[in-house]
Amino acid sequence: MPDRLVVVGASLAGLRAVEAARRAEFAGAITLIGAEPHAPYDRPPLSKEFLTERGEPTYLRDERSLRDELDVDLRLGTAAESLRPQDGTVVAGGEEISYTGLVIATGAAARPLAGAPDLAGVYTLRTLDDARAIRAALGPGVRIVVIGAGFIGSEIACSAGATGAEVTVVEAAPVPLAAAVGERMGTALAALHERNGTQLRCGVPVTGIEGERRVEAVALDDGTRIPADVVIVGVGATPETGWLAGSGVKVDDGVVCDETLGTGLPGVYAAGDVARWPNPLFGETMRLEHWTTAAEQGALAARNAIAPEAARPCSTVPYFWSDWYDSRIQFVGVPTADEVRVVAGDPDSDSFLALYRRGERVIGALGLNRRREVMKLRAMIGKHASWDDALGVS
Repeated sequence: MPDRLVVVGASLAGLRAVEAARRAEFAGAITLIGAEPHAPYDRPPLSKEFLTERGEPTYLRDERSLRDELDVDLRLGTAAESLRPQDGTVVAGGEEISYTGLVIATGAAARPLAGAPDLAGVYTLRTLDDARAIRAALGPGVRIVVIGAGFIGSEIACSAGATGAEVTVVEAAPVPLAAAVGERMGTALAALHERNGTQLRCGVPVTGIEGERRVEAVALDDGTRIPADVVIVGVGATPETGWLAGSGVKVDDGVVCDETLGTGLPGVYAAGDVARWPNPLFGETMRLEHWTTAAEQGALAARNAIAPEAARPCSTVPYFWSDWYDSRIQFVGVPTADEVRVVAGDPDSDSFLALYRRGERVIGALGLNRRREVMKLRAMIGKHASWDDALGVS
């Protein structure tokens, strides 16, 4: 059988997989399968400027480029239905598609609020179509309740406020973003909302979304009822792995991979939001929903799939950024530290840099409007820099 690389998932990780295979001079057939009808587009702007502007999304490549320049058999609007590794086939759109190498890059789906009724005016944000629906609902005086003060929920709140909407953010945890940056720094970032006039209520779980046909209010467990014209649920995402049932691929909050992103099945690798793998740089198992990780893993998974005898481990320093109001938040590394120290600026201001120490090694850095220092620290963390060396960056 001729070589064929099949990539399931036509977002960033899947696109980078296709591009990397061609850059590696893979001359076999490539099939790219995407459940959405759209060509690959950039997701981060969907919760930011896309909600406040009337332009089109940023497409990473158009269909013509994929088909003509990369010689891709493109299957958009076609969801994968099952994987049959014993036959070396993926079933999608009712058709069996054979592969010699496979990259699973199906990403994750927005998690709905458990028990919430199906009412008009209640949204989640994951896809371009979701973003278009939310954008149409925003405007001056619209009462918005955002459930979840994580990065996506906070970005949506910032964007909604910029349209003149009245925004309240509700977070069940006492401190937002504690898992991502630690409690102390989560408190510092949450203060950005207060300084910019966004109401933030923490430690108050939602008990219900009320309304007849359309949402009218959000009820909290302290008895508060917040009137709402629009509710946006941002309580996390769930890896898209349902289509892998019965395939033999191990699933545990994502596709379980080895250090090379291999699933243990011949020629089958995973990348992006759906992949859970042991990162040898930190000795930790991770599943990251970050733009940079998706791009890096997509390329690596494809190279490993087409040349498994030379498979390389995925050893990377996690990196994400988030734009709130007029500020850029950046985090590199991991937050589980023995010490977190602010080494420049003030957490009560609009500019600071915090370092995360584990033993004698720097393992993370958080910057608010500190772009240059954070990116320098990412490189240092990747080289196992000492704590003392990192202190010299500021």
